Amino acid sequence: MTGAPTPLVIGLAGGTGSGKSTVADALVRTAGPEHVALLPQDAYYRAQPHVPFEARARTNYDEPGAFDHALLLAHVEALIRGEAIERPVYDFARHDRSQRTLRLLSAAIVIVEGILVLHDPALRARLALKVFVDAPADERFIRRLERDVRERGRTTESVIEQYRLTVKPMHDLFVEPSKQHADLIVPEGGANRVALDVLRAFTTRHLARIARVGVADGGWASAAARAAEALG
Repeated sequence: MTGAPTPLVIGLAGGTGSGKSTVADALVRTAGPEHVALLPQDAYYRAQPHVPFEARARTNYDEPGAFDHALLLAHVEALIRGEAIERPVYDFARHDRSQRTLRLLSAAIVIVEGILVLHDPALRARLALKVFVDAPADERFIRRLERDVRERGRTTESVIEQYRLTVKPMHDLFVEPSKQHADLIVPEGGANRVALDVLRAFTTRHLARIARVGVADGGWASAAARAAEALG
């Protein structure tokens, strides 16, 4: 990949249920899924196979120590170099990292999405665009409740207890202060069509720049160039 364009790395941070995934999905649809490598930060919770289940169930998932920052950073850097990675998969029903991994190829656009993406200075330094997705606290709680019950096998009672004990305090302590590092703040999350249009235009311009470079290596750069031509 010597001489090839560098991937555009976008960080999407914000509180739980703020609409980060909606924004990420919109960018994936704009560029095309084959041109985006998506790294959800919650896939990078630390493995804890030797911890009893009862203790794992009490894991504070909303504080910086819950994440394997070194692995996430290493994977972002590998994608920037044009290398493939084996992205971890987290089993939220077992409160532990799965034995499975998901192979991801490098792509024209790399999106890192999660509550504390803007908290770690080393990760922030790799982000070309830092976005904080915001939404009212009550709306964020409702979205988290619905998601955890539907997708993560949680009970309503356990989600409410976790929100009171860790989610809200950690949001105030770590997530909200990270907003100061954002290049762009998106109020109302995925419902903010103006902000989404700005982000879509930003990614489309990146693909257009790749097209102007005229890379013909048969890899992601040339594929992204063809996508840019189709978009514009």
